[in-house]
Amino acid sequence: MKLGILLCDHVQEQLQGEFGDYPQMFSELLLQVDSTLQIEVFDVISGKLPTDINQCDVYMTSGSRWGVTDGLAWVDQLSDFLRKLYRAKKGFVGICFGHQLLAQALGGAVTKSDKGWGIGIAFSEVSTQKNWMRPYQATLDLVVSHQDQISQLPPDSQVLVSNAFCPYAMVQVGDHFLGIQGHPEFSRDYSLALMNSRKDRIPSAVITDGAATLVQPTDAILATQWILNFLAQTIPSITGK
Repeated sequence: MKLGILLCDHVQEQLQGEFGDYPQMFSELLLQVDSTLQIEVFDVISGKLPTDINQCDVYMTSGSRWGVTDGLAWVDQLSDFLRKLYRAKKGFVGICFGHQLLAQALGGAVTKSDKGWGIGIAFSEVSTQKNWMRPYQATLDLVVSHQDQISQLPPDSQVLVSNAFCPYAMVQVGDHFLGIQGHPEFSRDYSLALMNSRKDRIPSAVITDGAATLVQPTDAILATQWILNFLAQTIPSITGK
């Protein structure tokens, strides 16, 4: 399976020495689950999108410090690309920003949450079980870092995973699109460094509470297995469709 990563941000320069950049984070995690995976990265911020949607079998996006409602040209271009993927029934998984963007691009809405920042580990429950959720468990705990949330689902959506802070923590749209608000690619150490780098915009009490959750383990490997299972079943040559 060839996976195209649509890169929507870079790790802050002062953190790259310790944590690397997002392509490295994604590649290490994905290849840990499937060493046969082929990965190609497209720097969407620089206007680099696949020239043909069939350049890769399936696609996913990274998160981003920018918001889907910021009115940026590259965000509009990526939205157009996602709509092309959706019409062509190509498999796609959106992470955080990508989760929100797929909702907005397909007719939903995204707003800044009145609950403020969600940081640290979000402890979520599966509300709808799917056959690609293998191995299955009824909870999914992932690092999060966001203010914006999906406020209105697009047509043909199912909510799969929820938590008290974010009701739409994992959403499937149609048979080929999946959005996840959490970050399986973020380590707990990176989560702490990221929230501490944002002390100018995140209240100290929120950082204290978010940091306290990081003593708990996450389901990053399980979430990644689910993502790859989901993407694999969208490829006709794999499924035999």
